[in-house]
Amino acid sequence: MKHEADDELEQDETSGRPSKSARKRAAQAAQDLGVDLLQLSEAQLEELGLPEKLAEAIRAARSITSRAAIARQRQYIGKLMRDVDPEPIRAALAARSQIDAEQTERFKRVESWRDRLLADGAPALEALHGWHPQIDRAEWARRVSAAQAERARTGASGPASRELFRALRELFATMP
Repeated sequence: MKHEADDELEQDETSGRPSKSARKRAAQAAQDLGVDLLQLSEAQLEELGLPEKLAEAIRAARSITSRAAIARQRQYIGKLMRDVDPEPIRAALAARSQIDAEQTERFKRVESWRDRLLADGAPALEALHGWHPQIDRAEWARRVSAAQAERARTGASGPASRELFRALRELFATMP
């Protein structure tokens, strides 16, 4: 049985070009990368500087609802992708993915601190002050108290909890 790496290097012995299997894998990789591009916003798509024909095909694919039609459009996008250097696109998608992961991590950290402040109150506020000595304790105590009272009264989050979240998000935005 051959390994995948061996297949990548496999070449037709008579012509010196990649084997049919290797060409099919490359075509599928190009199509998969094109499908990844469908998830980008219009502004992100513009930033990539793709050829106009490819960008139009991606825009058209977004409006297609038929399963068969979208499958054909994906194949067409894959065909167009074969004429484009995929590495800058992969690098841009990887950078975008890294940014998204960092934003998700920051969101979770802020959410965790909000929940901790609501559950623990003053001890959690002291811990937050330890991380950020520049915060105004009285103002933060007011925010935490309002959010706790709101949660006790309604059993859910409301404007005070959202205000606390926004304040935490702004505070953590100043941190590395």
